[in-house]
Amino acid sequence: MKVLLIKDVYKLGRAGDIKKVANGYGRNYLIPQGFAIPATENSAKVAEAIAKKATEKRAALNEELKSVAEVLSALELYFPVKAGETGKLYGSVSPQNIVDRIKEEKGIEIDRHQLVTEPIRTLGEYTIPVSLTLDLVPEIHVIIHREGEVFKTAVVEEVVVEEEAPAEEN
Repeated sequence: MKVLLIKDVYKLGRAGDIKKVANGYGRNYLIPQGFAIPATENSAKVAEAIAKKATEKRAALNEELKSVAEVLSALELYFPVKAGETGKLYGSVSPQNIVDRIKEEKGIEIDRHQLVTEPIRTLGEYTIPVSLTLDLVPEIHVIIHREGEVFKTAVVEEVVVEEEAPAEEN
């Protein structure tokens, strides 16, 4: 099935593009959600108009969200959790937990669907992309560590060993 995208769709295309998609995806998701309309022979003219409007709207939205992207890209979130000896969590850190922490710390409201991640179930450091727009995808740094432990960064401190200089004889 060919559809004409009315809005930008993540991992599919930009507004004004004509894409070939599975029948069920187009009929059951894209068209009812208002992301696309069925493509016809006369869709080329409509596609150009939609693409032009969408480009202008996208540029304005990118400019508006640029400051939010800068804040998010510098963000580092720590989650103290209970975990087993192997590093597997008792439970998980979900995208909703991350969104709630961002709102709590920075006051920025984003939708959990904008985070490109699955629930995190092991200890470690993760870089999670936040899909603000198709062009603007800042990455936040999430660190999952055990409760009660201070997180140790991977930076190794260098120990300077002073060598004894040979004593000069007078």
